[in-house]
Amino acid sequence: MDKFTMEEINLMCVFAGQDRTGMIADIKNVIPHIQDSDMVELAGQVIGKLEAMSDAEFAEVALEAAE
Repeated sequence: MDKFTMEEINLMCVFAGQDRTGMIADIKNVIPHIQDSDMVELAGQVIGKLEAMSDAEFAEVALEAAE
């Protein structure tokens, strides 16, 4: 399992407070509204990594936004 990049963690922080499947669903729901192609690609990378991990692995991810 690849670790998340700082950019991926920052995106995930927008959806923090949810379980893994809820985060996946919410990110998928906002993708059609994202105008920036780089952000769409980033969201897709995050979804792929989230789908590839277990709930237990997700629980170990530290969701702290980087500045």
